[in-house]
Amino acid sequence: MTVLREAIKLCGERLDKYRRPGQRIGEQNTKAMLIEPVLHALGWDLFDPDEVNREYRRRSSDNPVDYALLLLRTPRLFVEAKGLGENLDDPRWANQTISYAAVAGVEWIALTNGAQWRIYNAHAPVPVEDKLFRTVNVADEPDKAEEILDLLSKENMRENRIQELWQGYFVDRQVHTVLTELFAGTEPPADLVGLVAKRTERLGKDEVRASLIRARATFDFPLPTHAPPMPAPVPAITHVRPQAPVPPVVTPAPVDKPAPRTAKPKVSGEERGIKVNDLLRSGRLLPGPLFSRYDGKTWEAELTDAGEVLFRREMYSSLSTAGSAVKTAARGPGLPKSVLATDGWDFWSARDAVQGDVVSLKLIRRRLAQR
Repeated sequence: MTVLREAIKLCGERLDKYRRPGQRIGEQNTKAMLIEPVLHALGWDLFDPDEVNREYRRRSSDNPVDYALLLLRTPRLFVEAKGLGENLDDPRWANQTISYAAVAGVEWIALTNGAQWRIYNAHAPVPVEDKLFRTVNVADEPDKAEEILDLLSKENMRENRIQELWQGYFVDRQVHTVLTELFAGTEPPADLVGLVAKRTERLGKDEVRASLIRARATFDFPLPTHAPPMPAPVPAITHVRPQAPVPPVVTPAPVDKPAPRTAKPKVSGEERGIKVNDLLRSGRLLPGPLFSRYDGKTWEAELTDAGEVLFRREMYSSLSTAGSAVKTAARGPGLPKSVLATDGWDFWSARDAVQGDVVSLKLIRRRLAQR
């Protein structure tokens, strides 16, 4: 029996003892009894802070991640722990850790309550709900748990085996979507009809088209253990084409503002009523870096838990005053009021913790209002 299998068996026995309706053992006990035995079995030295850093913060003002697992003192995997019995389906837990990992340049995160483990690719260029790669219940599926959790071992993280598996799954999922869309509609696309007609010399395009309408095709791709299923067939053809995988982004790159539109969307009263603290409480926005492109340079500030903005060691109570401070830093004191006047929501950008992209705070506010 492997060391990992023994740890999984031990955790299963402890889960049988403590996983009773209404019983909670708390996050710290969950870490000690159910999570750290697994990390130890995966080859991580729990007593070396250069390898397992508890309560990791990229910056002193950041909210901590429960564990950062490091290779050569560089974080390679974040593990976010919740108490046994906590519901991992709550999107806040994954969204917050994924967003922080993306900013910190850490590609892989694991979310666990001791009984279930979920593995996410924080840098995958897909919506947050599609970043989930694998999930497993330790007590119910010990064989699969051993296979899946072994991907997080020190040795496999060093060899980046998990990235190789993800790459195949990521590509297969996109190709599967496109193939399904090509054959799912009531009217096959002309290029598909032309291709088939060219390869069947004795059939005309009308005959091929009629045959494709009658056809019901399915595509079987090998799925990683407990990976989310391939997307279901769509009711109509949308002509989506597969795209090459995008390399992981280590640091969110602020983008220059798009050219002004002739007609800006109207801001509803509900949208105007949303404050920065509302975005923070909703989990749509997390404390951390803010970005702005002004006067040909990229400027960075820090959004605090209290909804204030820290710029060059000065704290500002609003986005607008912080934006004015950037303008002063860029052009010097004595600017006219017309120049200093700043729409802070439009001036600053940050990572949308739900969708994962870096956009203006005004757009993040609008997305929350629309939901």
